[in-house]
Amino acid sequence: MCVCQGTCPSFQKMNVFEVINYFRRNNKVDFAVIHPQLCATDGDNFWRVLLGKQEAIDKIVVAGCDPQMQKKMFRWVFRELGFDESKFVGVEIRNMTTEEAIKAIEKAL
Repeated sequence: MCVCQGTCPSFQKMNVFEVINYFRRNNKVDFAVIHPQLCATDGDNFWRVLLGKQEAIDKIVVAGCDPQMQKKMFRWVFRELGFDESKFVGVEIRNMTTEEAIKAIEKAL
């Protein structure tokens, strides 16, 4: 999950920890991460570390802002690392409740 520094009003209706824990507790993902701003420099560093073992990655789902915006912001680092962009799925969860966000993410899995 990317939560726009945790201060964006569009995430106020959901409990991001409940969202991420739902997927962890129910073994729906191999691991889950909350990052404050994947489009920032430390987000680029996160991608470099995560994608260092990209052969083990079947799919990456990022719940956050607009999926098209995510693709634009992450495209250059994905290309730099030779990551197959078809394995990336962005999910819009802004202005959703906890339950709505869970449903939106489940559809992407």
